[in-house]
Amino acid sequence: MSAGDEFRHRTSEEDGLFLGGEPVGVDVAVEQGVGPVELIPDAIADVELAHTAEPVPRTQWQLFRRRFFRHRMAVISGVVLVGLYVACFSAKWWVPFDPNKQNLLLGPVSPRASHWFGTDELGRDQFARIVYAGQISLKIGLAVALISTVVGAVLGAIAGFFGKVTDQFLMRITDLFLVVPAIAILAIALRRFGHSDTTIILVLAGLFWMYIARIVRGQVLSIKEKEFVEAARAAGGSAPRIIGRHIIPNVVGPIVVNATLAVATAIITESTLSFLGFGVQPPRTSWGNMLSTAEGYVGTSNAYLLYFPGLAILLTVLAVNFLGDGLRDAFDPQGGRQ
Repeated sequence: MSAGDEFRHRTSEEDGLFLGGEPVGVDVAVEQGVGPVELIPDAIADVELAHTAEPVPRTQWQLFRRRFFRHRMAVISGVVLVGLYVACFSAKWWVPFDPNKQNLLLGPVSPRASHWFGTDELGRDQFARIVYAGQISLKIGLAVALISTVVGAVLGAIAGFFGKVTDQFLMRITDLFLVVPAIAILAIALRRFGHSDTTIILVLAGLFWMYIARIVRGQVLSIKEKEFVEAARAAGGSAPRIIGRHIIPNVVGPIVVNATLAVATAIITESTLSFLGFGVQPPRTSWGNMLSTAEGYVGTSNAYLLYFPGLAILLTVLAVNFLGDGLRDAFDPQGGRQ
């Protein structure tokens, strides 16, 4: 057997090419149309189809979701915030203690199995008080963020879209509110109109809308010169329709990010007011109010009364800020996380 015949015989045995029960060479297989050689045209067709098939484009929502879920801290922070809201507003179904029930015989005790966060000087369970206080702090933070964001976004969009006299008038009002000392105005307003949750929310929202208004105005000034806005004008679209259908959706990223940061700012401001005695008044309580009540225990054995409400504020603010970072990266199409 020559070298060529030996190669063909060995190749046919390795490739499993048989004809009539006997191994055949590659050249015979080609002539007879058997073996894997038959599959080559189909394989080539599949490869050509794969190369010519157009990829399915991702929607904006899919791109946003992909970028957001790549930001692990933002995802964790979102879960933490949702958990805090659910835990606080469902407290009456799972917290075993009444936050205002006093036990003077028990007095202040350090954290233990029966009282996870200990009790205060009146024997009230500290864990129950923190959970119920979270209802007020989180409600104020969320409501202030929503109201201030809506007002600021609308005024900023109007100022940026119409420009000229409208822009100058609204921006001068915005500058006037920016230079007002917020804490002093808040204290005076709460003294005058009372310390209800509604008053605190409205006053805080009235002092927080300026920042989002300036941001939205700057975005609208650049977007209103785009071709799609000019096309909407040429098609006869009214100003409210153009703002609502074409401009606001393109600035939703900065709006959402600043809304999340407004939650943290509102919670801190409310805590500061309560700490100074101008916020939520007893017997109702908030995290800032609890800090104000326990300020005299610094350096004593009852300092734990300061730790837990402070940690609750810290955890919430950190979670909100990480969530804001994740939303900013997800809404930014030029961001590094793809």
